[in-house]
Amino acid sequence: MIKPQTSITIYIDADACPVREEIYKVALRHNVPVIVVSNSYLRILEHPLVTRAIVSDGFDAADDYIAERVNASTVAITADILLAERCLKSDAIVIAPNGKPFTSDSIGGAIATRALMADLRSGLTSDNIGGPPPFKPADRSRFLQSLHEAIVKLKRG
Repeated sequence: MIKPQTSITIYIDADACPVREEIYKVALRHNVPVIVVSNSYLRILEHPLVTRAIVSDGFDAADDYIAERVNASTVAITADILLAERCLKSDAIVIAPNGKPFTSDSIGGAIATRALMADLRSGLTSDNIGGPPPFKPADRSRFLQSLHEAIVKLKRG
């Protein structure tokens, strides 16, 4: 079994994560364990550093699992803004699948935008609001760079 060099851990909110393969690539390069958290069985990379955590399909079960375990030596990968806020409160580094980090400075605005968009989608307007922009190759590249930088930062202390 390969023993990780550091206490750094990556948690993936995996049910809708488009960058799992990229996470494995960076994690293996840095010898950092990855925990793939989902509500159902997902195929994961078969490697001693990669483990699976299947939680119940209850509301926020995956979010609760991750939020209860993250700390200042973890990286959480999620597009869920409310989970990002919970992880930031535990001093974790949080990165969205598009590579944009959630920070204590940016999370308030992200939550406000989320609430506004939810109101608009609920029928307060007749305009077609749509969803997030499509995932692009530039997002994948930005994500790889952001995750690498986060791990290097944690290794340096």
